[in-house]
Amino acid sequence: MSKPQEVTAREEEVLYEVADHIATITFNAPDRMNTISGPMLKQLTERLLDANQDKDVRCVILTGRGRAFCAGLDLRPESGGVAGLGSGTGTVSTTLDLRNTPPIVLFEMEKPVIAAINGGAAGYGMDTALGCDIRLMGKSGKLAAAFCKRGIVPESGGTWFLPRLIGWSKAAELIFTGRTLNAQEAVDWGLASEVVEDADLMKRAYELAREIAGNAPLAVQAAKRMMRMGLNEPFGEHVHHVYLQLLPLLRTDDVKEGMMSFMEKRPPVFKGR
Repeated sequence: MSKPQEVTAREEEVLYEVADHIATITFNAPDRMNTISGPMLKQLTERLLDANQDKDVRCVILTGRGRAFCAGLDLRPESGGVAGLGSGTGTVSTTLDLRNTPPIVLFEMEKPVIAAINGGAAGYGMDTALGCDIRLMGKSGKLAAAFCKRGIVPESGGTWFLPRLIGWSKAAELIFTGRTLNAQEAVDWGLASEVVEDADLMKRAYELAREIAGNAPLAVQAAKRMMRMGLNEPFGEHVHHVYLQLLPLLRTDDVKEGMMSFMEKRPPVFKGR
């Protein structure tokens, strides 16, 4: 496994590794339950962009080190601030700019992203998990939507994702009450795919990532692109856009390999071209 560049210990609040076409991005501040500091926020954005731009990467796993996935924003004065939050004065800035923050980058990523949720995903951490394509949860995993209990709203995608993922009524119940869902409840509500033993979480995440990475990467990325576009366009327009995506795919070597491997009854070997 390799890192994209050498970084100092202070900067290594977000780890990045690539192996077997899978990028693993890990929140690395276990002493504070992976709450997001200003420098950590910037580095997470950079790591997500690294994975999205790396042609060798076909799938991304996002997880946390220690007892939590991400327990929200770090508002301590020494945290370096978070995009306008945490000025150290006990007040909240009104200049918050979210356009270049991880939830936006996640939504626009071409590569599939799996959230392997170990422990709590609270507040900003929950919104970040919702921005991933697939959510797997260890038994100790939790989704905590405590925004209204803190006098704010889900600031990084929750109010957009939740009604689309679980419907208006359930989304309203979760946001308005600020409830915390355990891992099985998250699955029951439709917010996660499955629950596994904590010790098996990363094993299961890599199994799923390898299954995705074994498919034609250009097709997987086009499928994600079409799913994202389909959230906000009429059916007829969407079918037209799908056709426009399909035409260049039909000219790729991967389509030929997919057809040949089927005829020859062997696993395909895709090159991403």
